[in-house]
Amino acid sequence: MAWRPTGSREPSAEGCTYSSQHQACSQGPGAADHVGVRRVYGRWRQRQRRPGEHRLVPRGVPAGLAAAAVRSAKGTGMPVVRVLRCPEQALLAALDWLCQRLLPPPAALAVLAAAGWIALSRLARPQRLPVATRAVLITGCDSGFGKETAKKLDSMGFTVLATVLELNSPGAIELRTCCSPRLRLLQLDLTKPGDISRVLEFTKAHTTSTGLWGLVNNAGHNEVVADAELSPVATFRSCMEVNFFGALELTKGLLPLLRSSRGRIVTVGSPAGDMPYPCLGAYGTSKAAVALLMDTFSCELLPWGVKVSIIQPGCFKTESVRNVGQWEKRKQLLLANLPQELLQAYGKDYIEHLHGQFLRSLRLAMSDLSPVVDAITDALLAARPRRRYYPGQGLGLMYFIHYYLPEGLRRRFLQAFFISHCLPRALQPGQPGATPSQDAAQDPNLSVGPSPAVAR
Repeated sequence: MAWRPTGSREPSAEGCTYSSQHQACSQGPGAADHVGVRRVYGRWRQRQRRPGEHRLVPRGVPAGLAAAAVRSAKGTGMPVVRVLRCPEQALLAALDWLCQRLLPPPAALAVLAAAGWIALSRLARPQRLPVATRAVLITGCDSGFGKETAKKLDSMGFTVLATVLELNSPGAIELRTCCSPRLRLLQLDLTKPGDISRVLEFTKAHTTSTGLWGLVNNAGHNEVVADAELSPVATFRSCMEVNFFGALELTKGLLPLLRSSRGRIVTVGSPAGDMPYPCLGAYGTSKAAVALLMDTFSCELLPWGVKVSIIQPGCFKTESVRNVGQWEKRKQLLLANLPQELLQAYGKDYIEHLHGQFLRSLRLAMSDLSPVVDAITDALLAARPRRRYYPGQGLGLMYFIHYYLPEGLRRRFLQAFFISHCLPRALQPGQPGATPSQDAAQDPNLSVGPSPAVAR
């Protein structure tokens, strides 16, 4: 198909034409191509527009000729025609334009090849393994991510072994009501070795025919939201018992089954284990420990074919987050057991301010838990699961700030996003011996005195 000069303004049966009043042929074939592209696309742009396309190649034009027309149009000053059916193609077109003007040809080719590979990997549909008769053990199914994951996997045909803290809890009753007979409920307290041994024996006895395909370490625990100095040492121990040692003992006990099936280990972590969230010292350190443990398992179990993934969700409205009364009781318990020296140094207003800031941040949590459930499902069934999943809004920005911006900006961002401290009582102006540090005095996110709510 060729661009032909003619006196007709309508395209012929053989190809696209343009008006004879523009005698572009006398200027050579290259100029004719430029004018032809401009005329045809200007005429057909409205008639051939499709959803999601901005500037379109006519339907009858082959892809090779369209590409040649685009190449010939470059450098002439006329608009370059692009077929843009998705954001990835639009990004590639913009990147192509930038590379041609800013980079030498070898570097531009390398950048475009890398960008094209990334775009194709995103557009390609990930391969999923069949469910068949696979069995999965999920911990912490009383509420939240565990309960929703158990319901979805059961609806997909999995044999689900769901552990709950209490067999008569509302979450356990809901699972019995809405799930199939394949789902089995098991009572498990990760701080009790007897419960772990009983669950291991039950799992080995009931997966002899199907094998155990996956373990989802979802159970988590957090008691208090306060500075590390104000948090009792027992809080650190309890978080480590559930979030680290319990997951470690259960995973080690199920490894023979997982190695036999070349299965999956999925662990729900937290961004608090990757960055220093204010007032989550006990919880964050336990999540950091379990994340490092799973990275170790990932390397050591690679020859066995066992794949390990970690889910790092953002802030979601699970039942524990919505239970404001429970957090109020924990705050009162913290105040009651706080040593008098610390209470005098920090003041009750300081703890009340932290509690109010924490509740404010929970209002921004997402109520839809499906991103986390979908991430867990993909880690169990994807042919090539990711090492890390980050479901939730704003996590990409948070990790970018944490890894690439200065420490002061990182600290201010976390305070603005989560909890912004106020000055303890002993450092407030007018108190004897009040000598706030230079960094604290220059921090614009650090409030002086109690919060406005407490002051009222």
